[in-house]
Amino acid sequence: MNVPEKFLHHLWKYRLFSEDKLFTHAGEKVKVVHTGQHNRDAGPDFQNARVKIGSTTWVGNVEIHIQSSDWYHHGHHKDRGYDNVVLQVVLNHNQTVKRTNQEIIPTAELVFDNNLLLHYNQMLQNELWIPCEKELPGVDPYIVDFWLSRLTIERLEDKTQEIEEYLENNHNNWETAFYVKIARNFGFKVNSDPFEMLARSLPLRHIIRHRDNLFQLEALLFGQAGFLKQKRLDDTYHMQLFDEYSYLRKKYNLKPIGKHLWRYARLRPVNFPTVRIAQFAALMHQTDRLFSHLLEKERLEEMWQLLKATPSPYWNTHYTFHTPSLYKSRSLGTAAFQNLVINTVVPFLFVYGKNQNKPRYREKALELLLELPPEKNSVIDRWKNRGVEVPNAYHSQALLQLKKQYCIKHRCLDCGIGNYILSHPSGEEQYP
Repeated sequence: MNVPEKFLHHLWKYRLFSEDKLFTHAGEKVKVVHTGQHNRDAGPDFQNARVKIGSTTWVGNVEIHIQSSDWYHHGHHKDRGYDNVVLQVVLNHNQTVKRTNQEIIPTAELVFDNNLLLHYNQMLQNELWIPCEKELPGVDPYIVDFWLSRLTIERLEDKTQEIEEYLENNHNNWETAFYVKIARNFGFKVNSDPFEMLARSLPLRHIIRHRDNLFQLEALLFGQAGFLKQKRLDDTYHMQLFDEYSYLRKKYNLKPIGKHLWRYARLRPVNFPTVRIAQFAALMHQTDRLFSHLLEKERLEEMWQLLKATPSPYWNTHYTFHTPSLYKSRSLGTAAFQNLVINTVVPFLFVYGKNQNKPRYREKALELLLELPPEKNSVIDRWKNRGVEVPNAYHSQALLQLKKQYCIKHRCLDCGIGNYILSHPSGEEQYP
């Protein structure tokens, strides 16, 4: 019988074992008063547990193994950090174990309903889009909402490390880090990498120096993006940008990235990298302290006015250089704006509030997610098709986290919803 150790953790944590059959290897009855706090870091698995062995109540830690001999395989007999273990819980007792001072540690075997393990293995082995797809409709909505609320925060916490790396790479300058990050998100996944490379190749100080001149900003950005390597005589505006960039490139000793890095396949024209670069130039033209100004904005409408970038007139009749198109405003659209707020502004506000000990900014980040509509993508569509309500970006961010970090990895025992399903095979109502 293949039983993962984390499944035993699950059984112990939620008391899904036959407590009337819980005895130590010496035959003493074990009564669990409190299972303890689940420890996912180094050290014993459950801390500050309270168990009654025979007539004596012990307060300390509980360690869980498949075989009791794992105590020695894991080196616990040499680690004084495990001397406070008052009970070892195992699937199979095959060896007496001792503390560093050679005292014997009581060991008890778990006895449980094999249907629990069968259900768990079925969830792990099925090929459904989410492992609990069949059981999900029967889960109390309160359980789902409770877990999704935690996942929204978890997703923002996951992005904290990424943003802190941006800060570290930019000498803890918030404006520069935000400049690089928002540039990356202007690539909207398909071109995120070349957009970030573009921003890193063009220091913010050069952008600020030429901020008042949109033409020069376009020359710098299109030149660094690799679109101005050759002078074309069939496009007057391109020739003007080429000449301006040639001067600025020598002045700042710039090295452009490769034009071949940019992708056009399966993109609508409005999402072509040339259009996004033009919009990004317009955004940089509007303010020299973008992140600082965003910090001052309390309402979503105010952020919209700040981020609503309108490129130079040339782009109203072009999606790419050299090829005219019908007139249409190339201003940043509502969907793109919302995407930037969800994936750039909100995480930065959250991290800024945490690092600067200003809770108001963390609250504002969550308020923005509640105010914004959910993202439109295939993952969210498939959640909706399974009957999950997605009223706003707060929920859609949680569902993206759930799918990416739990469902795909079959981390059902770490998931609040999966735990509920695995802990209540008969469907009785309980709460987290």
